Amino acid sequence: MNTPTPQARSSVLVGFDADDTLWKSEDYYRAAEKTFQSIVGEYIDMTNPQTAGHLLAVERRNLGIYGYGAKGMTLSMLEAAIEMTAGRISTADISRILQLGHDTLRHPVDLLDGVREAVAAIATEHPVVLITKGDLFHQESKIKRAGLQDILPRIEIVSEKDPATYARVLAEFAVPMERFVMIGNSLRSDAEPVLALGGWAVHMPYAMTWAHEQEHGVDADHPRLRHVSCAAQWPQTVASISALIEEGAHA
Repeated sequence: MNTPTPQARSSVLVGFDADDTLWKSEDYYRAAEKTFQSIVGEYIDMTNPQTAGHLLAVERRNLGIYGYGAKGMTLSMLEAAIEMTAGRISTADISRILQLGHDTLRHPVDLLDGVREAVAAIATEHPVVLITKGDLFHQESKIKRAGLQDILPRIEIVSEKDPATYARVLAEFAVPMERFVMIGNSLRSDAEPVLALGGWAVHMPYAMTWAHEQEHGVDADHPRLRHVSCAAQWPQTVASISALIEEGAHA
């Protein structure tokens, strides 16, 4: 049963990432990539590191065109397969790669342990917002299937998580950046731009991370960065950050 979210009492805004923070995601992309490699491996040697990294290069090249998500991954896999096989890949195998994209778009949405309880606890004390990047339709579908709308009523689906995006979201909430805490699994997307703007970040690493998201310049000992290992630690961590924010505001 869905219960209404009590009125938030703190002016510290808490943001949540979605994929691999609230629910599993990268597992399905990795599985698709593995199957892609086995299909293309029927044509070329995939043990060559340069060959194996070609898909990632194509995905990065296409981020500005397709954006993030399963649809962009699928189009990049098709493009990479044609390039890597010099056009020799069969129509049947092109169809197999296309099916990988369909399957990834329909993957289950499994909340990580303790997520609902942790988000609900934080939402009783603070205004909250979900900030996720990717394909609009796919992200909307996953959010609906996750069943968190009752405790995460405000959702921002963005094309990129950069300082400009976070600044816009905070401006809409009329919250200064130093009163914002972002929780997520990616140092590149969920911590680096927020810290650069003067906000706070809580990093909970996931078991696997896309290579593109592993590239960042975040100092692990940054004074406004906290590290946790599970969702159950979120409420206390946010409470301690909030206390520091209030202490600084009244100093």
